[in-house]
Amino acid sequence: MTLLSAIQGDITRVESDAIVNAANSSLMGGGGVDGAIHLAGGPAILEECIEIVAAHGPLGTGQAVITTAGNLPARHVIHTVGPIWGDTDEAGSISLLTSCYTNSLDRAAEMSCRTVAFPNISTGVYRFPIRLAAQVAVAAVQEWDGDLADITFVCFNSENYEVYQSLLRRTGDT
Repeated sequence: MTLLSAIQGDITRVESDAIVNAANSSLMGGGGVDGAIHLAGGPAILEECIEIVAAHGPLGTGQAVITTAGNLPARHVIHTVGPIWGDTDEAGSISLLTSCYTNSLDRAAEMSCRTVAFPNISTGVYRFPIRLAAQVAVAAVQEWDGDLADITFVCFNSENYEVYQSLLRRTGDT
């Protein structure tokens, strides 16, 4: 059984087999979590991202790819592109966000990862409503058909953390 938990903190400092990056489709780094991961991880992450985009083109919303973690305490970074709230209808946005989580977990499993840490995908500048995004995230990882030891939601502020804690208590996870 996979342990689900939430912490408030900086995902670039989390020791895990893989951390997930809320990336943009170019994979070239940006603001928020994406920029922080690229900055803390160093040039090795960007080099692999450049190779991926050169070979396959920009990453589609809901898709996920995996790279080295460079200087981060994780072994891998899984890059996924979350949906921008309002670019499609609510059902479409929920489906795309679900895909971010399940495709990220699939990449982790392919690399034999046992622990994965997720940021709050799409809740920053992409404006996905926090409570709905958390509900989608928790449901997606609970319904994922795979075997991991630990999935952690790394919340960047107290508002996100409290939402995740509340959801995990209700589902019996902590």
